[in-house]
Amino acid sequence: MSQDKGLLIVYTGSGKGKTTCALGTAFRAVGQGLRVLMVQFIKGSWHYGELDAAKMLGDDKMEILPMGRGFVKVGGAETDPEDVRMCEEAWTFALAQIQSRKYDLVVLDEINYVISYHMLDPGKVVAALAARPERVHVICTGRNAHPALVEAADLVTEMREVKHPYTKGILAQRGIDY
Repeated sequence: MSQDKGLLIVYTGSGKGKTTCALGTAFRAVGQGLRVLMVQFIKGSWHYGELDAAKMLGDDKMEILPMGRGFVKVGGAETDPEDVRMCEEAWTFALAQIQSRKYDLVVLDEINYVISYHMLDPGKVVAALAARPERVHVICTGRNAHPALVEAADLVTEMREVKHPYTKGILAQRGIDY
């Protein structure tokens, strides 16, 4: 077995912790001397603690790029064409970075959401990730991972909510949730 194989990892499920798990893996990768990029497909309007933490590590080690406008597809509303455009732009950018071999690990944060919202074609994404450079690891996060992506992945972890403070009226906590 080769240790030089880039893995395709999917963190999905309805429970909390998908992005957090990806960030933990990214932090571990930086500790091993790997270069990490996280492209956030939806996040963009809040200030997330991971942005400052990545800057503390240094741009030469870890970069996080929010490339969305915040939450999309609220309720049964149609997807805003601007969100679709930004999503396609984020995918084009992320794919170019994967192919560049500049990074050892690329996290596609919340890509599962945008695929499930029909903002990105799952077949195109899976084919591109299957054709990535051999040593580049990719993590895909978000609920509702597409079956084709799950099938293509080397590792899939599903977060399942058992208990959540929101059900008791406790809002998102700084340093824990953002």
